[in-house]
Amino acid sequence: MAETTALVIDQSGAGEVKASPASVNPAKDWPPVLITKETIDLEIERLADIPQPANGRRQVQFVHPSANENTPGLNPGVRLTMEVLLPGEETTPIRHNSTQVNFCIRGRGTTIVSGKKIHFNQYDVWNHPSFIPYRHINDTAELHVRFTYSNAPLLEMLKVHLVEENPPLSANVTVVDAQESASNRGNSPYGTFPIDDDTLLMPYETLISPPTVVSKALHWPWTIVQNNLDKLAALGEQYIGRRLYLMYNPMTGRSNGTTPSFFATMTIRPPKIIDRPHRHVSSAINYYFRGSGYSIVEGKRYEWRAGDLMVSAPGWAVHNHASYDEPVYELTVQDQPLHIMMESLLWQESLKEPAAILGSSIGFATNRQAG
Repeated sequence: MAETTALVIDQSGAGEVKASPASVNPAKDWPPVLITKETIDLEIERLADIPQPANGRRQVQFVHPSANENTPGLNPGVRLTMEVLLPGEETTPIRHNSTQVNFCIRGRGTTIVSGKKIHFNQYDVWNHPSFIPYRHINDTAELHVRFTYSNAPLLEMLKVHLVEENPPLSANVTVVDAQESASNRGNSPYGTFPIDDDTLLMPYETLISPPTVVSKALHWPWTIVQNNLDKLAALGEQYIGRRLYLMYNPMTGRSNGTTPSFFATMTIRPPKIIDRPHRHVSSAINYYFRGSGYSIVEGKRYEWRAGDLMVSAPGWAVHNHASYDEPVYELTVQDQPLHIMMESLLWQESLKEPAAILGSSIGFATNRQAG
């Protein structure tokens, strides 16, 4: 077998960064794409008519034409799959080290995640932690359709997406007590210690046994979310922020996520509301399930209506959204938490203000009154 050797490429004088933010052209490299309600409905009908596969998963992926064929996603870091279950059907168990956000767009059902039952209805949202066995059940008399947002493309790009079909339902990641582990194996006598006011050295024992944060499967019922969301419509036309709530998972901490990789937010847009143009490094996927309107991305106008799915904001593209004559409800998924942890979330809330690295510098404020 021939030995693999690395290429040596002279970059003298080229600089560390290939392109500055001003020279990036996101709308050209990864432009907005609209998947219409008609396309989605045709796929639902087609999937419902085929025999159920052995693993129970009738599903399609919606893939951006700019995506790498080896790491298909609807944006570079998010895969969007649509799955259909007929009444009485269920999927076989599966687990993987990618995390997920699930969103029911039609019908009802039950998800079992490591023994926990989540009974969901239309427009409910729930998450799946990493490497926890799960399965879906349509225990109703109607068709069930679900979107699943996953960070699988990123893991596949890194060649570390691990998937296990039909694991034991009791399978879980083993959590070893840190003190017990240390007493069994021995520990560094020095521990973690400072070498100046801000800088520390950490031993191997702590490196391979960091503090654990329990990752739970959480459920955000639409009835509760909508009740709180509708109150934001009263903020009035003078409000300069976006009327939304993040479905927040406390284990993500300061990165403000639904999963460690991305957030899911629910937005209400009252009639005839036009957002201010803004931009951010994170990329956004919107599913509009009520109302209609348009988005302007890098100067180009895109019309959308209820039932449409759209990559509405490629990373660092200038964009804004507007509603027509009725309220709009939408689910937005962005890879913002991942960028916060990578210290790469460049955000420009108003084009009149300088950009900031959210999470490591002071962010932005709206004109909403406290209370």
